[in-house]
Amino acid sequence: MQITQILSVAAFLVPSVLALPSSLESRDSCVDTCGSTCYWASDISAAQDKGYQLYQSGQTLGDDKYPHQYNDYEGFSFPVDGPYYEFPILSSYEVYSGGSPGADRVVFNGNNQLAGLITHTGASGDDFVQCTSD
Repeated sequence: MQITQILSVAAFLVPSVLALPSSLESRDSCVDTCGSTCYWASDISAAQDKGYQLYQSGQTLGDDKYPHQYNDYEGFSFPVDGPYYEFPILSSYEVYSGGSPGADRVVFNGNNQLAGLITHTGASGDDFVQCTSD
């Protein structure tokens, strides 16, 4: 009887334990780091998706009207062609819905291709620096 109870508990716990690595893995895999904030692919996709959705519909959010065109005055070497648009990616991992945009931005083009992440953290004035890919 005791072995039956142990096996019942094990049968209940094993699927839960096996599911843990995949759910934790998404938060363990840093894709880009802006300042000291690590962003995962899901965070980047969510910000890009929201920014592109607004871009397509001609709508904007916040006082700075995001998304707006990013002119790349810093001369970054993005893997896709412009014109580029910037949209906040928040260190709280929430999707930007207005208010303070924070320091970090996701940059995409008019074809919804990801150009990269940039940040004001560590830059002088209103300039940006590129976030580091991990």
